[in-house]
Amino acid sequence: MGEPDFDSFPVVVHGHQFEDFPEGREFAHHWGRTITAGDNALFSTATCNWNPMHLNAEFAKAHSHPDVVVNPMLVLCTVVGLSVEDLSEIGGPFLGMENVRFHRPVYPGDTLTASSKVVEARESKTRPHTGIVTWHTEAHNQHGELVVDYQRTNLVAKRRPPKGD
Repeated sequence: MGEPDFDSFPVVVHGHQFEDFPEGREFAHHWGRTITAGDNALFSTATCNWNPMHLNAEFAKAHSHPDVVVNPMLVLCTVVGLSVEDLSEIGGPFLGMENVRFHRPVYPGDTLTASSKVVEARESKTRPHTGIVTWHTEAHNQHGELVVDYQRTNLVAKRRPPKGD
């Protein structure tokens, strides 16, 4: 078998580009994610977060929780992950987050869903083929209760004219 001709494979672009993000556009992100006790223990251990609230059910119960509290950074990472397909799958540098607020605890077995709204989209002053987009994202548990919200900003590529134009 010969070497593959990579130039013959069509390029399939996934995700959205700058022009797809007018201010006010809303995205209901895909099906959500149930956080398990295993997810929480693995994430907390891997990140060296030894807070007993996240790893010791009896400690958490002694502080009025029904179970361990899921590590809030796992909650945040999960919610960002839920939004990637709609907001940043095409790539582009992550520029930061602001106003991250955790509204209520998440417990093992909770299912998170997320939605985002474009709050600002502007052209980059220094990179003519890109724009800067900021989204406000909210995540809710299976009871419809807000658990976290934040603003995230990315550099997003613009559509380029076809070659030869």
